[in-house]
Amino acid sequence: METSVLVINCGSSSIKYALVPKDPDRPRLSGLAERLGSSDARLKGTDSQGESFEQPLGAADHAVALEAILARLDGRLPVAVGHRIVHGGEHFTRAALIDDDVVAAIEHTAALAPLHNPANLEGVKATRRLFPDLPQVAVFDTAFHQSLPPRAYRYALPEALYRDHAIRRYGFHGTSHAYVSRRADALSGLEGGGWLTAHLGNGCSTCAVWHGRSLDTSMGLTPLEGVVMGTRSGDVDPGLHAHLSRQLGWTIERIDEVLNRGSGLLGLSGLTNDMRELEVAESEGHAGAALAIEVFCYRIAKSLAALSCALPRLDGLVFTGGIGENSAMVRERVSALLPHFGLQLNHTVNAETIRGREGRIDAGGRQLWVIPTDEEGQIATETRQRLEETAA
Repeated sequence: METSVLVINCGSSSIKYALVPKDPDRPRLSGLAERLGSSDARLKGTDSQGESFEQPLGAADHAVALEAILARLDGRLPVAVGHRIVHGGEHFTRAALIDDDVVAAIEHTAALAPLHNPANLEGVKATRRLFPDLPQVAVFDTAFHQSLPPRAYRYALPEALYRDHAIRRYGFHGTSHAYVSRRADALSGLEGGGWLTAHLGNGCSTCAVWHGRSLDTSMGLTPLEGVVMGTRSGDVDPGLHAHLSRQLGWTIERIDEVLNRGSGLLGLSGLTNDMRELEVAESEGHAGAALAIEVFCYRIAKSLAALSCALPRLDGLVFTGGIGENSAMVRERVSALLPHFGLQLNHTVNAETIRGREGRIDAGGRQLWVIPTDEEGQIATETRQRLEETAA
């Protein structure tokens, strides 16, 4: 009997998918439909034999791409579909079984994530048409952070902005922070540890987790708040928008575009948002690359130090995400900026730990871990849990 969950992560012009078996030893079918809505849409991924494929889709939309994905499942009909939804607002503190009311609530929250929630809903609506009798579950990036106390999620703004317009800190990357912190509990043998987690990729965020609950995180109302990222600025002076408008005549749209897509590692280096390329450029004497890496690591360490205030006890630090898993240099520099935390890096083990390899990289003292994130696996797990609770 098939026990796999089909995980769907739907963007405005793409669909990332994975068929996640309950048995972790069974292979996953996974892939990406991209350039949807254009004349050269395509589907690529791995099949049940682990072979790579690439299939042209013509001018496919989301519905056509999902039908192509279904055909690539080799007849394995999933028991449920788990959807990644970026923003659940205050409506959702956990995964939700999708019905018309849940769809309406996600639509209502779209103003908080206008680039993400409408695209996520495209996948929900298309799969509900394709699988009308299959249970479907929404798993929210923000839900894990709904355990934040008011002191962490409230902005120092007039009460009416929170009460009437839901202006508050929500946090993102929740499935990743949930997965790696719980995995750290299991690997360390702690019943419920106090962890600082650093999800570092093109998008980056940090989190303070105590006994499996998020107590504070770096991202806020939007994914722009927090640490320096690939193309996002992270924290800036709130007065910057008014200054750029007055001095340069920039529109709010242009400011938003620059802060989200032209800043971060790309803006600082003037070169690239790819950490691998920046490390090479720094070694060759590129001043912009060196500055970008220095600012990136410092802001991460600064954020982790601030988030430690949320924890009753600090047991260790977990690195994850593309940069967190791959860059020994970033891990070394961030750890070196936090000596007062009792972090002692094992430089040899750190240098040998690469993407896909789980391991402890400290030389004693507080624990340092590299744990590859598994957001698709976490979404599948939460989907199964929600179905089991509904059936009970």
